[in-house]
Amino acid sequence: MTALNELIESLSRLPGIGPKTASRLAYHLINTDPAYNNILGEEISTIQSKIKNCSICGSFTESDPCEICTDNLRDRTKLCIIEQPQDVITLTTSGVYDGLFHVLGGAINPLEGVGPEKLSFTKLLKRIDEGDFKEVIIATNPTEEGDTTALYLKHILKDKGVEITRLASGLPIGGDLEYADKTTIARSLRGRIKF
Repeated sequence: MTALNELIESLSRLPGIGPKTASRLAYHLINTDPAYNNILGEEISTIQSKIKNCSICGSFTESDPCEICTDNLRDRTKLCIIEQPQDVITLTTSGVYDGLFHVLGGAINPLEGVGPEKLSFTKLLKRIDEGDFKEVIIATNPTEEGDTTALYLKHILKDKGVEITRLASGLPIGGDLEYADKTTIARSLRGRIKF
């Protein structure tokens, strides 16, 4: 195997990168400035030593606790439960949510051997018991695993004295009914709001 083939193989192992995209990236790296390649290589090789999980919420951070957990301007009565650390960025960039987060580290998936004991439910319950939360927002993905996790969360939080809400799901802004799948349409109808 040549060096080019090895690079293409390595790049194609990244999520969302197929062989064609990996090949385009490899050729780009061959033709680009060597200084850029050195910087990129250094950043890739050191990322795991620079980034860690926040000891409070589980989000990715360079300082522990993270900027969100230490931000006194955030609403400490709201806690948004998400599956993965990257979901924090998705929700904060919306500019709408100003509360705190709790990262589960995945979703319940018995077929993959992921049960509640492998996720951070114990830490979550402790945070809720020790905090002043009034609302817990379940923001798991609208998948079978995400729905299972949401139902489990609803069950374990029912006696905690907090309002439990779930992110709405349904049709995207600018989407056409014609192109929506049956599950999305069903969710949109069930989650409809008063107009």
